[in-house]
Amino acid sequence: MYDSETPLGIYVHIPFCVRKCRYCDFLSGPAGRQTRERYIQRLKEEIGLFEPEENCRVDSVFFGGGTPSLLEGEELAGLMEKIKAAFPRRNPDWEVTVECNPGTVTEDKLAAYRQAGVNRLSFGLQSADEEELRVLGRIHTWKEFEQNYRLARRMGFENINVDLMFGLPGQTEESWRSTLEKVLELKPEHISAYSLIIEEGTPFYRLYGEGRTPDGEPALPDEDAERAMYKETERILKRAGLNRYEISNYSLPGRESRHNCGYWRRIPYAGFGLGASSQLNRLRFKNTDSLEAYLEGDFSKREVLVLTRDNEIEETMFLGLRMMEGVNVRRFKETFGTDLEVIYRPQIERMEKLGLLAIRGGNLCLTERGIDVSNQVLAEFLLD
Repeated sequence: MYDSETPLGIYVHIPFCVRKCRYCDFLSGPAGRQTRERYIQRLKEEIGLFEPEENCRVDSVFFGGGTPSLLEGEELAGLMEKIKAAFPRRNPDWEVTVECNPGTVTEDKLAAYRQAGVNRLSFGLQSADEEELRVLGRIHTWKEFEQNYRLARRMGFENINVDLMFGLPGQTEESWRSTLEKVLELKPEHISAYSLIIEEGTPFYRLYGEGRTPDGEPALPDEDAERAMYKETERILKRAGLNRYEISNYSLPGRESRHNCGYWRRIPYAGFGLGASSQLNRLRFKNTDSLEAYLEGDFSKREVLVLTRDNEIEETMFLGLRMMEGVNVRRFKETFGTDLEVIYRPQIERMEKLGLLAIRGGNLCLTERGIDVSNQVLAEFLLD
């Protein structure tokens, strides 16, 4: 059971978009006006059913998707009012983020978002190269993104993230560098830069999933080129004052994503909407993936997992090590009653000898070499 000072993250899933991107495997897709209105009503009902004994002090709210910026101003404002009513204990400076797709933002929407309490926007740009955007299946152009971004600034938003992707079909180190430089001219507070992952069930998987390059389709950059893009990302962003604080995230000091940091630090979170996950009181569960069931009011818990001590230890390691600050040795002992090295001495010693891990300021952290092979390092901390 949590007390009123325990931070809580809230995630609200908006599964609707104008058109599915060719790489996307998220629970999302186009829908008509009536379906969207029914969905918002169900969201309000689900939020209102949140059990009081699970209430903590809300530290962040994140509207993700899909494309949350498809919501009209009054629709999002209605959801925010429901959240405020259901969660009376809130951090006075809570972070409230809305994911936005360029081409779906208007002055009226942004004014309503601000009035409702939204104080952070996350624009899904992915690339500043028009051909790369076309290949990805994005609905917008660079010009539309730039117009929407500048509009958000005029409307008073002072905390903006831009999502970017590298390792794209046909992408070169030069085109990636150009994307970074064009975005930096706009001076965002935060940039998330992820490498493309080819997911099963997507059009990209049919094109690239087995390494094939069909005639007429641009090839994926090779492993060396992708690694070079990653290195160039940190160099260019650091020069602009954005420091890497997580493997794929960069920000100005104090502008780290509070919501995402909550996930990596394993604070409790409550998810609302289609397929949304929650982790509360050592219990993890998710909502139905069926839009039809959700629209009928099915809010039952699925895939319920009672977290064991080993589960929590593993997650503390492979989530905490994603952050540049690493895992605090003292806090680990306070949480689990055991020294970190008692549980993981062989793994730590082996990774230290390979130059992949290091103790810095009382924290166990990935080194630069460790970041390059982070998936292999993190797998070392799974318990039998």
